[in-house]
Amino acid sequence: MATTSPSVFYEKEDNLKKLCDFLRTREGPPCREALLLEKRVLYLKGEKLVNFLVEPKKGTKWPKKLPRFENRQDAIAACKDLCTHQYLLRCEKRGKGELGMMRNRDFDESGYFAWIYEGNTTMRHLMTAGLVMGFLCCVCFPIWPTFLKVFVWYMSVSLLLFIFFLITSRAMLFLVVWIVGWECWFLPNLFDESLGFVDSFKPIISVESTKPGQLPYRLGVGLAVGWFCYWAVTQPSEFDGFVKGQGDFLKDLYAGTLLSDMSQEQKENIDKPKMQSLDDLLKSLDKEIEENIQPDDGLDDEDKLDSLLDNLIEDEEDVGEEEE
Repeated sequence: MATTSPSVFYEKEDNLKKLCDFLRTREGPPCREALLLEKRVLYLKGEKLVNFLVEPKKGTKWPKKLPRFENRQDAIAACKDLCTHQYLLRCEKRGKGELGMMRNRDFDESGYFAWIYEGNTTMRHLMTAGLVMGFLCCVCFPIWPTFLKVFVWYMSVSLLLFIFFLITSRAMLFLVVWIVGWECWFLPNLFDESLGFVDSFKPIISVESTKPGQLPYRLGVGLAVGWFCYWAVTQPSEFDGFVKGQGDFLKDLYAGTLLSDMSQEQKENIDKPKMQSLDDLLKSLDKEIEENIQPDDGLDDEDKLDSLLDNLIEDEEDVGEEEE
């Protein structure tokens, strides 16, 4: 394999596909996104592709099964083969984020080329099917059997508690070591959104010295931590009650009885606005009318109504005099 010339090796289509599989990974040359015939594609300039084949960027892990390019002539020949087998398509830039087709399909370092080769799409189809099935399963959650609902609930609560414990333990470890004079983070890149899944767990731990000028803050935090430890030791009954309360909270959380003191109707109407119905308003109005009518012996209903009207007129006259 080492003595095989790259120009001869990449004449075979299978070897050319292996080169494409490598170039389409993260180790390959950087590409940009654009629209070609209303389809989103990745494209790059021919010169950058040739430069990458001859001198890959620092840290690139070139596959051992693929021979390296020693000169630009071999790299250009391989790029021409990519265009011949229609793995790359020559195009032209028509605007920002938009490409157009060209009649000339030959490779040229000054031209732009869009990737047509997609590689093995089996895993992509499986992931799409899994996404659709997962969505359907979530939609059909109300008709799940009881044991599956309980399993999902326990798994969700356990995952939530694990994440909370992980975040709390990382913060406590950093706090204790920071008081001593070092910055220690367990999984420092755990919440870095710019990294991939595997890279988020690298490195496992990082230790650096604290920046100058933090001594007063470290002493203050150290006194606060020491006072809390002293309180936990000298007040065992209160601390034990706090621990017991947390244990009861976890039991209710797993059992799903945190809202057990609420009725089912209250749970269903928890998000509804608290507004009185028309019947309730009429009942409250009748109650106010009954309260305003004074119980006079010997008066019939007409006399009571006249008395109520007289009271209302007097109230309105009093309000008018106050406004004047």
